[in-house]
Amino acid sequence: MKIAIYSYKLEDKYLPFIQQLFHKLLERQVEVIVYETFYNDLSSHFKLDDRLKVFNSHEDLDLVDYLFSVGGDGTLLKTITFVRDKNIPILGINTGRLGFLTSIATEEVDRAIDAVLKGDFDLDTRSLLSLDTEGDLFGEVNYALNEITLQKKDSSSMITIQVYLGNEFLNSYWADGLIISTPTGSTAYSMSCNGPIILPGSGNIIINPIAPHNLNVRPVVVPDDAELTLKIAGRTENFLVALDSRSLTVPLSSELTIRKSPHQIKLIRLTDYSYLNTLRTKLIWGQDNRNY
Repeated sequence: MKIAIYSYKLEDKYLPFIQQLFHKLLERQVEVIVYETFYNDLSSHFKLDDRLKVFNSHEDLDLVDYLFSVGGDGTLLKTITFVRDKNIPILGINTGRLGFLTSIATEEVDRAIDAVLKGDFDLDTRSLLSLDTEGDLFGEVNYALNEITLQKKDSSSMITIQVYLGNEFLNSYWADGLIISTPTGSTAYSMSCNGPIILPGSGNIIINPIAPHNLNVRPVVVPDDAELTLKIAGRTENFLVALDSRSLTVPLSSELTIRKSPHQIKLIRLTDYSYLNTLRTKLIWGQDNRNY
């Protein structure tokens, strides 16, 4: 079995955990490859086992069975640029804060490793959004797991975003920007802009304006087989487009097409995992904290 480990610089308190993770995998005769930037950072703190190899790109993961992401949700989002359409299941080990995607706590790693090696786990399949633009601005990594966001680049003036569903006009949004979110991203940026929470696998896309100038403009939920076309106008020459945490400055004349990606991402979940329990725990639902 071959497992890739992706992370970048971790707090020093997690270094002993990383050493133990490598040791446990290697003693189980697992072939381990580590993201090279992370490998180089670790090598400055302690001596790494000679059996560890490194990877740098999507192509280096051709024979990988699983990928372990060590960090927060932002770290896991970066792994999809390596996994792409290779259908490699991802195990998210949470050393971050909220952890909607990275569901494995560090103290659960022994159980998670056993589950992976035995094949005793569930796969949580998540949809992606893809972005098409003239000139293929994001190249081959033109998709997002959480959301595709358009934002004004100038801090003073709004932009106007015309949105079409297929060939039918939906609305003109006078706003600071627009979030096009998957169900996975419904608990990310969209939620902070008062968007609805949608369960994974519900087959929807959220269209959520950022600070709209019209108070009657609300988030809209559409089927994920819809093709969205976006046209932007404003007083400045450019605007920002972000795919999860990756952003580019885009000319105002650009027309964007957003649709559900043909490939998906698979997250490894332990068999007792519950998304609803994750919601209650992470969002502190049903708890009275008024006297604390």
